[in-house]
Amino acid sequence: MCRHLAYLGAPRTLHDLVYASPASLLTQSYAPREQRQGTVNADGFGVGWYVPGRTGPLRYRRAMPIWADASFADAAQALTTTCLVAAVRDATPGFGTDESCAQPFRADSRLFSHNGAAADHEELAARLGHPLPRGVLDARTPVDSAPLFAAAVRLWRAGEELGAALARVAREARACSAGRYNLLAADGRRLAATAAGDTLYVRHGCGGVWLASEPLDDDPAWRRVPDRTLVTADRDGYRLTGISAVD
Repeated sequence: MCRHLAYLGAPRTLHDLVYASPASLLTQSYAPREQRQGTVNADGFGVGWYVPGRTGPLRYRRAMPIWADASFADAAQALTTTCLVAAVRDATPGFGTDESCAQPFRADSRLFSHNGAAADHEELAARLGHPLPRGVLDARTPVDSAPLFAAAVRLWRAGEELGAALARVAREARACSAGRYNLLAADGRRLAATAAGDTLYVRHGCGGVWLASEPLDDDPAWRRVPDRTLVTADRDGYRLTGISAVD
């Protein structure tokens, strides 16, 4: 189990987005309020963000708990972005805790995160993991999120829209293995996420839109996303669609 979040909007520092809120991702790493599986997320963390003038996102990942990396917390005060994806990790039993397993994953201009776990990883890998997308090392990572990422990258490269690809992957994953498939993606201009077995919230206002496993504060603007729902968002707002209704 993990906690993840995404942001799109007016420029903000990484520190503001990841550390500053009362129930920030940092706080969720050791005291999540709505996590159903596990109690802490200490098996690594990652932050991916977009910088004007760059084609693809930058990324920082570590195998340690986010609270143990004081240097990144300092650097995050000087780094600004208009789009971010970040995650803290509670490793699925049977999988390692090395840095390569920390999300978000990255391919081309997109970032990807999976909050959840597959009951039958071997079947998931057999059905969704191949063929491996060329040049995407994260799709080879020894973790149950990798086949989901590989499938999403293939769809994106074939022209599938950001959110439609996530909805299709979540449907196909559930068809071959029970599990929780909350998927999250960004391309610098849009966000998309699925609520498929775990909590997901969306908030629009104050110059941006946020997607998060749980609210970052007690602002009533946070809206709980129903299960089996796709959220797509841009700077103008967000839209909810049933996963089964997405072609």
